[in-house]
Amino acid sequence: MIRKITHDCQGTCSRQIEIELEDGVVRSVAFTGGCHGNQQGVAALVRGMTAAEAVARLEGIDCRGRGTSCPDQLAKALKKAL
Repeated sequence: MIRKITHDCQGTCSRQIEIELEDGVVRSVAFTGGCHGNQQGVAALVRGMTAAEAVARLEGIDCRGRGTSCPDQLAKALKKAL
């Protein structure tokens, strides 16, 4: 079963993340706002990865001393979904 998740970002240039999970595996990620190239790259890298593995790799990444980043926000959304 495919689960669709919407996460409103806090403290980043991205405003929102749309995620599709199927049986704990990331099927798609789409960011709204922020650095388009970086977000396409992050989305492509986590596609096909388990949500748990993506959280382990992305959680805690900081952008310019903000205490979070777009990858960290993705990890927070996936962690919440788990």
